Amino acid sequence: MSKSDLAPLFNILPPLLGKERGIQGERLKIIHFADLHLGVESYGRIDPESGLSSRFLDFLNALDQVVDYAQQDKVDLVLFCGDAYKSRDPSPTQQREFAKRISRLSSADIPIFLLIGNHDLPNAISRATTTEIFATLAIKNVYVSNRPEVLCIPTRSGSVQIASLPWLRRSALLAQLSQQEGSENLSFDQLNQKIQQILTSIIDRHTQKVDPTLPSVLAAHVWVSGAKVGSERTMTIGQEPSLLVSNVARPAFDYVALGHIHRHQVMSDSPPAVYAGSLERLDFSEEKDDKGFYVVEIAPDGKGGRQVSFEFHQVAGRRFVTIDINIEPEDADPTQTVLRAAEKEKDRIKDAIVRLQISLPAEIEGQLRDNEIRNALKEAHYATIAKETRRETRLRLGEGAAEEITPLDALKAYLKSKNVPQKRARLLLEHGEKLIKEH
Repeated sequence: MSKSDLAPLFNILPPLLGKERGIQGERLKIIHFADLHLGVESYGRIDPESGLSSRFLDFLNALDQVVDYAQQDKVDLVLFCGDAYKSRDPSPTQQREFAKRISRLSSADIPIFLLIGNHDLPNAISRATTTEIFATLAIKNVYVSNRPEVLCIPTRSGSVQIASLPWLRRSALLAQLSQQEGSENLSFDQLNQKIQQILTSIIDRHTQKVDPTLPSVLAAHVWVSGAKVGSERTMTIGQEPSLLVSNVARPAFDYVALGHIHRHQVMSDSPPAVYAGSLERLDFSEEKDDKGFYVVEIAPDGKGGRQVSFEFHQVAGRRFVTIDINIEPEDADPTQTVLRAAEKEKDRIKDAIVRLQISLPAEIEGQLRDNEIRNALKEAHYATIAKETRRETRLRLGEGAAEEITPLDALKAYLKSKNVPQKRARLLLEHGEKLIKEH
């Protein structure tokens, strides 16, 4: 057999050998993001071209930035850690637009893993989850996890193991607890502790199943104790159990990808346990939070193990801006004071969601010219104006004349009228009493 006869074989072997080497020794690049919440439309308006909410388009724009990065940088895997939609019953339009972006990744031969979050679960157990359609249709390169499991996902740089902990129904966990003797007398806190033990035992089983020779990631939609929260506190239905960092940050995993908390943050360094945060700002509680996704790289360390690096990539999202203005009683033209403050912030106001908060004495509230103030905010994407009127209260020293009240009692009455905290008031009274006695 000549060398030319072997040429087709030589053409096939390198890719095969490279793929096999990739399982053991290639650098693996992963995008980790979470909490998309498609369907949030607060502070929005109707886009004249599409007829859709401008806020819905904001969220799609953020998702497009993730997909664009994945395609341009040829990442090996996109890992989504739950809450694709705001509602458990997303509209057909919301589902269509989300599916378009998933299709772009699938067509680019980029596997995407979709974890089920609490907003993805329907109210009834028998109903499908919001992303289950992808699994039902067996869409190429799309993996959906609605139950705890360990999946081995092939990528262009080799296989990676994903140990999943999706959001589990409290009712299902309580049903499991009801089979244990004495569970009917447990308090609410005790039930949460039991649920925490169940979730921890799931992670324990995952650590025993993963192959230590392959890269492994724990993907979990959970609340980890100590996490700094944002708007998700108001979006959470009822109280929920939380896990300790040590429950999730296990040596068996190279990286722990977390979802559910909207502020991106690192909970552990070894192994990295990271909240990606939400992709777009939901309300003013997230005004100062950067939004984006993490790019994670897992590579051989040259010593038989693996090293992990991760970096936050910020997306260009809609800005939230709060402007606080305090009007003094002697202000002759409070409207001009507001307009000057708005002029100073005009660069921040443009295309932003703006909250103008004006505090002023009640007696001059009628001097504000609302039309002029609203016109000063016309460059904002959306603007609200809130007024807090202050009513000056006179100090009442008691039933008797001022001459009949002691200096110390007068000081007590003054501190009380100013709502001085008790600890500070006691300290001031002590010093005041000493000064009074000295004179």
